[in-house]
Amino acid sequence: MSDTKHEQWSSGTVFLLAAIGSAVGLGNIWKFPYMVGSNGGSAFILIYLAAVLGIIVPIVIAELMIGRRGQRSAINTMRHVAEQEGASRNWVFAGWLGVLIAYIVLTYFSLIAGWALAYVALAVHGTFSGINAQDSQAIFDGLIAEPTTLILWNFLFMTITAAIVSRGIHRGIESAVKWLMPMLFAILIVLVFYGIAVGDFAQTWRFMFSADFENLNSETLIMALGQAFLSNSVAMSIMMTYGAYTKRNLSLGKSALIITGADTAVALIAGLAIFPIVFASGLQASGGPGLIFVTLPIAFGSMPLGYFLGILFFLLLVFAALTSTISLLEPSVSWLVEHKGFKRPTVSYVAGGVSFTLGILLMFSFNIWDTAYPLGMFERFREMTLFDLTDYITGSFLLPLSGLLITVFAGWVISKKAARDELQFRSPHLFSIWYYTVRYLAPIALILILLFG
Repeated sequence: MSDTKHEQWSSGTVFLLAAIGSAVGLGNIWKFPYMVGSNGGSAFILIYLAAVLGIIVPIVIAELMIGRRGQRSAINTMRHVAEQEGASRNWVFAGWLGVLIAYIVLTYFSLIAGWALAYVALAVHGTFSGINAQDSQAIFDGLIAEPTTLILWNFLFMTITAAIVSRGIHRGIESAVKWLMPMLFAILIVLVFYGIAVGDFAQTWRFMFSADFENLNSETLIMALGQAFLSNSVAMSIMMTYGAYTKRNLSLGKSALIITGADTAVALIAGLAIFPIVFASGLQASGGPGLIFVTLPIAFGSMPLGYFLGILFFLLLVFAALTSTISLLEPSVSWLVEHKGFKRPTVSYVAGGVSFTLGILLMFSFNIWDTAYPLGMFERFREMTLFDLTDYITGSFLLPLSGLLITVFAGWVISKKAARDELQFRSPHLFSIWYYTVRYLAPIALILILLFG
């Protein structure tokens, strides 16, 4: 194993921008709003918030702690820290699993990002002007039905992602997030103010924040927990990898709260930006990805300043996707550079190219394999395409399993003294809350997800 030391973030602020950028992605802006719309609004949000505070924050702290202590790629960090604690070297499996999950998520996030890039071009060309529901559905169906077009857009997006990662921490990731994150937040705020001015903001507020406990059920619980994991970049070795680049004087507890708080805020603000437009246009608040790619273009095509608003919105999607995909590619690139001694530019483009190639197989789920159901012999998976299965298995099984391994490692393998020394909480009570949460509460919750999800 190489003892190569990584670059370090130039400042704590830049680290937070990068970590927030990793968490803030398509999971917030593409997926969160339509999951809220499909699962009873406020009931879903309540469970989501509880999951973030009770499970996600402690796991983020644990990942950052393990990463900073190991000072290596996620895979080598797990091996190194396990050796320090006199534990089995087999704990390296947890590092491998996290890197694998990040790579799988990268393959299908980049597909959706390709759609967003295509829609930026459509918005610039004024395609949405005056369209009705039938026209909008036809545009979306036409896009996803054409493999060549999807491949080109996905290739363009993956090339941009690999180019950023290839330049390293300072010249690549840091430079990107310094520009992308402020632009993302600015666009989102503009959309919210527009929604307040011309949309149905009152109905949006009632829909998102009025308690509706009748919609609380086991399915909503599992979906909210899965979304919390995916949205916050937890259990994918990302925070462990980014934690390896942090300096000793950075408060990991405070950082975890800022990261998850910003991510949750963006998810909620995205809903406040999208739903006023949807309700004001008399459109449905549910409907899967169609909320973003079918419903909103209808509204953009008929409202004042809709041309510019459509461009801004789909640029927002692209920026959010890009801040996530660079973090999804980084764990595998970090390990290959560190362990195998490859040059970062070469590894970045090769790893990105392999992900792009695998993504083509998932892309076929929307056209030539749209009626192929690999596990159709089982009732639960009867109508799930390869893309659906990948998303489902990742969110309902792989992410909770990875999170469980991390919590057990942090709470039961790393000694209490070592954890306290690494985290350096000012209050012993805060450390105790974290320690017993990551030792007992989080593992129990994750086991329940694995059993019943």
